[in-house]
Amino acid sequence: MATPLVTKETGHEDMIHDSQFDYYATKLATCSSDRTIKIFDVAGDSQLHNTATLTGHEGPVWQVAWAHPKFGVLLASCSYDGSVIIHRESPQNSWSKVLEERFTPDSSVNSIAWAPHDFGLILACASSNGKIYILEHKVDGQSAGWVTTSFENDRLGCNAVSWAPFGALDPKNADGAAPPVLRLVTGSCDNKVRIWRREEQGWVEEVLQSDTPHLDWVRDVAWAPNTAMPYNIIASCSEDKSVYIWKQRERDQQWEATLMKKDFEAPVWRVSWSVTGNVLAVSTGDHKVTLWKQSVDESFVQISTVEEE
Repeated sequence: MATPLVTKETGHEDMIHDSQFDYYATKLATCSSDRTIKIFDVAGDSQLHNTATLTGHEGPVWQVAWAHPKFGVLLASCSYDGSVIIHRESPQNSWSKVLEERFTPDSSVNSIAWAPHDFGLILACASSNGKIYILEHKVDGQSAGWVTTSFENDRLGCNAVSWAPFGALDPKNADGAAPPVLRLVTGSCDNKVRIWRREEQGWVEEVLQSDTPHLDWVRDVAWAPNTAMPYNIIASCSEDKSVYIWKQRERDQQWEATLMKKDFEAPVWRVSWSVTGNVLAVSTGDHKVTLWKQSVDESFVQISTVEEE
């Protein structure tokens, strides 16, 4: 049974690529091919009130991401023009640029994600030049600033990035004596899913399996919150119309990929976990969103469908 769809007019002049609520779901940010970002306040009557339009990008804006509120009201965005912009709201409804970073004029920044706030203010940026850029805000005595580092993910380009939750099952920290480390997962144009961890010498790729199950570009990856499952779990989706579930059950085990569904009617563009990590939303190119829940036997069962009217 389809869930009724409520539509809101945003005022964008072109295709909308992403929309994200903030931590408290009181603000909504949307971004578009019209090169703008729009900020909406969400009223108690569920009405959206446009309070700001942010500019600065010179190409389509692919994604937006809110930082944790402990850092204030910060919104990051990435664009086809190869740039990432971080905006801050202070005072209310007054926005300014905190940082504008242009990694390369010839490559699109396709995806961004904030690390768990426990690690500090850190943003991962996936680029079509095959690199992952890490923007980290550091405080040294009386001075503070942003530091940029990068590592090579693959030569064909990266489409998506997602962080492991703080305290996720970590094969390098079996007894819990060492502090948690930064880990992230990427999805790329070479059809592969990769997992990375930051060590003293830099970012190191973890072993998955020799052959990737996807047969086309990996469009999105999502690391599930660790509140529901006692093991690591990642979802990946692809142009090949499939979704795979990756699991790491023990600290010394390799990751295993299991097909969730392979015959969606269109390429699968996005996957997103609920805050409890037990429901997966899947967005496909035919304007459908389906919700999937893991059953007792660990298979995933479709529980709802949202279709565009």
